[in-house]
Amino acid sequence: MRIADIEQFFPQPRTRLVKISTDNGLVGWGELTLEGKPKSVHAAVEELAEYLIGKDPLRIEHHWQHIYRSAFYRGGNVLMTALSGIDQALWDIAGKYYNAPVYALLGGPVRDRIRVYAHWGIRDMSEAGQAASRERLDALIEKGGYKAFKSGPGAKWRAHEPPSVIDEFVEKAYTMREWVGPDVELCFDFHGKMTPAMAIEVCHEIKGMRPAFVEEPVPQENVDALKLVSDHVPFPIATGERLLTRWGFREVFEKQAVALIQPDASHVGGISELKRVANMAEVYYMHIMPHCAIGPVAFSACLHVDAAVPNFLMQEQIDQGLGEGFLIEPWRVQDGFIELPTKPGLGIEIDEAVLQEDAEYTEELGGEFYYDSDGSVADW
Repeated sequence: MRIADIEQFFPQPRTRLVKISTDNGLVGWGELTLEGKPKSVHAAVEELAEYLIGKDPLRIEHHWQHIYRSAFYRGGNVLMTALSGIDQALWDIAGKYYNAPVYALLGGPVRDRIRVYAHWGIRDMSEAGQAASRERLDALIEKGGYKAFKSGPGAKWRAHEPPSVIDEFVEKAYTMREWVGPDVELCFDFHGKMTPAMAIEVCHEIKGMRPAFVEEPVPQENVDALKLVSDHVPFPIATGERLLTRWGFREVFEKQAVALIQPDASHVGGISELKRVANMAEVYYMHIMPHCAIGPVAFSACLHVDAAVPNFLMQEQIDQGLGEGFLIEPWRVQDGFIELPTKPGLGIEIDEAVLQEDAEYTEELGGEFYYDSDGSVADW
């Protein structure tokens, strides 16, 4: 069996796919969505295809090592996203070749179902804003029985904000807790926007409503700043969606900078590297909650690692990730869980009708420019 063809598709916003076909008819799918850099990743896959065509697709680790190590410059978000999607597709082929779900090839499942959390929050405290948020909450509970939700403080936060902005967020947080009660976990993503001092202040303001975790309170580049926040906050801090490979996580582990990590299967290095990072985290008593805010192929890849590692906590899931209108059989959430995949490979079948033409491109997580009130550049 040899790799015969590699194709790329852009069927819907924030969903870019790679399809690897073999000369005996097996096909594997992977997702290589890198928001804000679609052309860069597309070009990287075209370059890597020159190496992969004609190779044995079952030599997954060999190909991973070649793609990562054979060039003078290693890593980076473009190369690692391209490698991640290719790695997912090769695992999909391997599962179909051996007629087994991918998690069976990773050592077998250590749990019977996968816990997921949904995105939900209160946009504003106006009567209309609260009504819309309540409607969304009721729909999520009715549809999937979710017991965990993640929200954010608002997209345009700066490193420093006046008390009124903080107070509005705190009010939202406590209102959310009042609505869902003590049996539901509530989490907040700060998107790395704050300074350590402000992050600590805001975290202490919401500690009484018992967050499950706060994600990326400060930018990811400075691990010591992240640890400073963790050391001064009485609940778990999480990070990792923008960290690449086990080397990118090493310092976070060694400094015990967080309690929870969130590697992304389409950025960290695919299924292969996601599992390795999870295994490293286990040594430091950290649980994983894989990041996945893109399409259903990436989400499916996460589920297989979630099934196979003991230190898994819960899986991020957005509506698009379930694959309705995209997968022949979309994922179903019941009581906040998804049952283990049972079909070979990633366990999904894509409705190829959705691949007929590229979606219209809109800017994603980097095309929008937020400027501070004095005209300077602010973080996304």
